[in-house]
Amino acid sequence: MIAGIHILRMTSFLMDLRPHRIRALILATALLAATGAPTLARDHDDARRAVEAGEIRPLADVLNMVKGKLRGEVVGVKLEREAGVWMYEFRVVDEEGRLLEIHVDARSGEIGRMRVK
Repeated sequence: MIAGIHILRMTSFLMDLRPHRIRALILATALLAATGAPTLARDHDDARRAVEAGEIRPLADVLNMVKGKLRGEVVGVKLEREAGVWMYEFRVVDEEGRLLEIHVDARSGEIGRMRVK
């Protein structure tokens, strides 16, 4: 019976979602499944060390800096080092349902390159 209640709650939750939110949820699930847990753990450890060393800003700080500039919903984040510079790679689903890849300098919060995936 408890499992039935959980299914009803999940069904109700999903029915209340708008189409763009459903697409974002599907894309986020796919991204997590594609990257795998070891990658997430490594990214987390790398990010923690870089924040502690003062090389980058915490993700929450950078998100607050760029949230008004990102048109859409963030569905994924990856921390990468490109040419010696730490970059947050944001995956964003815009209002038209397109998946955007947006690179942001992890120290300054400046938006770098953007492209449609």
